[in-house]
Amino acid sequence: MNKLLLILKVLAISIILPACLSCSKEDNKETYYADFSYDVQDNQVIFTNASTGDYLYVEWDFGNDESTGKSADKSKVHTIYFPLKGEYEVTLKLWGNLNTESDTKTVTKTISIDADDPDYVNPEGLIWSDEFNSATINTANWKFEVGTGDNGWGNNELQYYTNGDNAKVVDGKLILTAKKVNDDKVQGSYTSTRMISWGKKEFTYGRIEVRAKLPSGTGVWPAIWMLGANLGQVGWPACGEIDIMEYVGYQPDVVHATVHTPAGYAGDGNGSSKSLPTCEEEFHIYGLLWTETSMTFYVDSPDNVVHVYAPAEKNDANWPFNKPHFFILNVAVGGNWGGAQGIDNAIFPQSMEVDYVRVYELN
Repeated sequence: MNKLLLILKVLAISIILPACLSCSKEDNKETYYADFSYDVQDNQVIFTNASTGDYLYVEWDFGNDESTGKSADKSKVHTIYFPLKGEYEVTLKLWGNLNTESDTKTVTKTISIDADDPDYVNPEGLIWSDEFNSATINTANWKFEVGTGDNGWGNNELQYYTNGDNAKVVDGKLILTAKKVNDDKVQGSYTSTRMISWGKKEFTYGRIEVRAKLPSGTGVWPAIWMLGANLGQVGWPACGEIDIMEYVGYQPDVVHATVHTPAGYAGDGNGSSKSLPTCEEEFHIYGLLWTETSMTFYVDSPDNVVHVYAPAEKNDANWPFNKPHFFILNVAVGGNWGGAQGIDNAIFPQSMEVDYVRVYELN
């Protein structure tokens, strides 16, 4: 009888004990819950663990190839940098007291980054850039053209370009300023800046991006453009002209992109315009995709096209763009186009601010 009772007790324990262990595991799983909060601040996101209950470890995956691994520091606040716009899946994983994969809980949330960080330089495909981060203008990249030019730089412009007096670098931005000298509204009544990379930095094909904020007011005519490096041999327009961005102050909130060739130049240049209501208040990217067969001008993203130039049959007259070109950054005053509706002397000084100039290889 005693042996029978002993056998029955052992059987009872063998049945009850696993059930209790199972209950313990299930109870443990129900004692903690995964959650987190986040605060998006431009391109930085602050993540805070908001989980509750009893658990051993936390593990973060921020969806941008950055993760923490298993950590016992449950209260650590993580500030993560997301340089590029897009949506990212962020996951927080908790490890329960059993410290097994079966005893874990996760929560995943989608965060949105609205814009690329303008200060982020993606090294992939970058050929050259000037970020204007030094104290002065880099003379290895730029030089100044000085004077009033022939016939006001060919456009009856009224500014005198100085040898750097109207250009400076402040807080990582190139500042090109047009100033009033007198109220006469004649050639020399204004000073400004015209910077060129001729003989220093010249390029053929690529993705070009210049981030800038534009001046305002009737009479200003800022431009971001390129000319063929063979200008001295063949002259204009045979060298080719690529106007990545032009702006005339009397027509606010509209930017222009144009090409000039022997087949069409000056008022007959091939171009288009686009409305950009914040161009005077905010920085925008003025871009160019330049291939062997076409030029696509855009604002902020290649999807936001301003103009496409792609002649079906190319020749020297319509495609002088298979040779190196150099950059020009300037702020003109008056002229055939910029001064078509006069000049408001009350607006000066006026500046174009340039955050960077970048040239990438084409994908």
